Amino acid sequence: MHALVRSGVPFEILSDATSNSSGAAGSAITRPLPVSFFAAGSGIYAQGEKVGGHYQIEFGAVRVYRLLSDGRRQITAFHLAGESFGFEADYTHHFFAEAIVATGLRTFRPTAGVDMSRELLPLALRGMVRAQEHLLVVGRQNAVERIAAFLIDMTDRQGELTQIELPMSRQDIGDYLGLTIETVSRVLSRLRDKGILKFHSLRTLEISKPETLRSICE
Repeated sequence: MHALVRSGVPFEILSDATSNSSGAAGSAITRPLPVSFFAAGSGIYAQGEKVGGHYQIEFGAVRVYRLLSDGRRQITAFHLAGESFGFEADYTHHFFAEAIVATGLRTFRPTAGVDMSRELLPLALRGMVRAQEHLLVVGRQNAVERIAAFLIDMTDRQGELTQIELPMSRQDIGDYLGLTIETVSRVLSRLRDKGILKFHSLRTLEISKPETLRSICE
């Protein structure tokens, strides 16, 4: 999607989920804001900023990362359309979040005095499981296994399609998996040469042998 819109400018798109209570005691209410547009590469929030709510991706993709003391970037998560992010255990963001491509976000801010723990707990637990799986991939698998596991994860999160979009760059993938961009490119080329992958464009690929790919990372 190409649009000349300033970062952070909201579209006049409102959610059907308004600030209505079901009347049940303790039911949580959030205030969904209009969808905001973020251009590719623009910041959503920075490490140390005050938490103002959590976000749901309407379209596009987001990377969450931290800058290491030597200037290197460690990406800890990618978030795709339909997913939520921005939860923190306290009132301060501990990572940076950026739009990878043109991205539309809806911000949900809790109403003062309302307990949101019941609604946020499943989302937080899902994020924790994904973070644990990421640690296993980075800590125990070789480069080919890491790339295979990453592609399977992208497939599962895009509806188990055999043709998927990779909004992130190969540098992003390397910073996420703890690999160099050269290693990422070499492994993808090897999987292509073996007939496991087929590239339709730089960011669009088809998994020709999904079972073979899954067996690599199991």
